[in-house]
Amino acid sequence: MDVDRTMCMHCGACVGTCPQNAMFLHETRIEFLKNCNECGICIRACPVGAIDKVLSEN
Repeated sequence: MDVDRTMCMHCGACVGTCPQNAMFLHETRIEFLKNCNECGICIRACPVGAIDKVLSEN
């Protein structure tokens, strides 16, 4: 997952919806933990669309 820091309002809406508790809101950024399964719930919860999935190059 990737967060656009220029768009993120640090509102915490995404963190509160994570069923895996795999996100933390820091003063300057959102941090994703290893247990993030990229379910996309946080993407839908973000009111400004600042979160997106990162596609791996395999």
